[in-house]
This record gives sequence, structure tokens and C-alpha cells, in this order.
Amino acid sequence: MIIKKVSNLSKTVLVIAGSDPSGGAGIQADLKTLTSFGVYGMTAITALTEQNTKGVSGIFEIPLDFVVKQINCCLSDIEANAIKIGMMHNANLINGVYEALKSNQIIGNKKIKIILDPVMVAKGGHRLLKSDAVNALKTFIKKTNPVLTPNIPEAEILTGMKINSFADMKIAAKKIINLGVSYVILKGGHMNTPIMSDLLMGKQVIHQIETKKIETNHTHGTGCTMASAIAAGLAKSLEIKEAFLNAHFYVNQAILRSPRFGNGHGPINHSFNIN
Repeated sequence: MIIKKVSNLSKTVLVIAGSDPSGGAGIQADLKTLTSFGVYGMTAITALTEQNTKGVSGIFEIPLDFVVKQINCCLSDIEANAIKIGMMHNANLINGVYEALKSNQIIGNKKIKIILDPVMVAKGGHRLLKSDAVNALKTFIKKTNPVLTPNIPEAEILTGMKINSFADMKIAAKKIINLGVSYVILKGGHMNTPIMSDLLMGKQVIHQIETKKIETNHTHGTGCTMASAIAAGLAKSLEIKEAFLNAHFYVNQAILRSPRFGNGHGPINHSFNIN
């Protein structure tokens, strides 16, 4: 067998998130995405979920001390060029992850970007962030200044406003900037319009991508994938706009090339760009 392509792994991302045994979202989607971008992925698993394309049936929370041990063992051995955070389901976990990152000198390190996907509700409607943990998440955001990648329902929870138009998206993005994020990438896929808008906003950067909405049920894991694709770009020292453009293209193409597995919200094709 002849291997045609050789990728020299030189950048790393630590993913702190939940597991999806069906492979479409969570840690599994994160690792597939990072591999597709030629970035080495490490993981600290926060929860095991019982889920497939039809929804989430149950969650087993990993004890906080063991989540912290996973973070510590990765960062004490293999350094991370970026941190991607997904499902943090309760306030105790959110606070514990912050302390672990702080003790490993990630907080305040401008060379290591934190990308936070504020996972709150699964596509099937199952609550993944306890309602009393929203304030803890806001405090975490203020202290860590992450790149935040909410969808519209998540942005509505964080801002307390309804988002019904692109004008509303811009107002919500400004409110999220005021929470303390470095950049917000607000995803417009939940908007009931034929043209989907995704918005990148920072204090000095604003960029909008418009694409025709793809009518499909096969979008499981798109949020996890987008955040990890952005993390891969930032780990490679790309500017935020370029990382955003690359991630958006990757997710769009992965949706178009979905393998159409499952009987519900099927997974996207994370491997479309790998020969």
C-alpha cells in the first residue's frame, strides 16, 4: 500500500467535552474534525451520554476530580496550542474546569486560544446544561475571554432576548461581546429563512457569511464540528476571520456529503476531505 499524503502533526488541541457514542457529535466529532485539519487532538471527557440520531436518552456525569485529572495529565505532558470546550453540564464542573485551566497557566496566556461552544440543549430538545448553571457559565466567559460559538437558542439564553432576524443577531452578538468574549461566532442555522447567515463579531472585526440553507435532517454535531474546526485554525495561528471561513466551508461541505446514517438527525461527513 502506498500512502500518498503525509501530514506532519505539529499543533495540538485539548478538547473538554462530552461523549456521543453514536459518533456524530461531542468528543467523537471533535477528534474527527481535528484529524481532518491535520491537528492532534487530546480529550478530557466531562460526561458519557446515551444518544443516537434520535436524541439523548441519558447522561452519566464524570466525577469532577477525574475530569480535572484528565486535563492535568494532558497539559502536563503534551502542551496545547488551543483549548476547545463543549458540554459542561453543571456549575460545579464549570468552576472546576476554570480552576484546572488556571492552574495549568492557560488562563491569561494570549498564545493559547479558548474556543467555547456553549452546549445547552441537544438537537432533540434534551437539556444539556442545568438551568442554574447559566450564571456560572457567564462568569466562566468573563474570566476566560473565549471565542464563543453559540447557535440562536443558546444566544437567546445568554442574552435574554428573542432573535428573529439578522438585525437581532447583530444586537445579540454585541450583548455577548459585553459578556467578556474575545469574539463571538453566532450561527444562524435555526433561523427560518432560505438564506442562512453566520456572523463573526469582535470589538474590531465583523464578518458575515450567507449561504443557501440546506434542507436536510443530517446536521447532527454541526455545532461541535464548527467549534473544533475553528480551534484547529487558531491552533495553527490563523487569524480569526480565516479560521471562521475555513470552518464554515468545512461544515457546509460535510453537511452536503452526509452519509445519511440513522433514523433521526443524522451525522455529517467529517471525512469528506480525506482521500
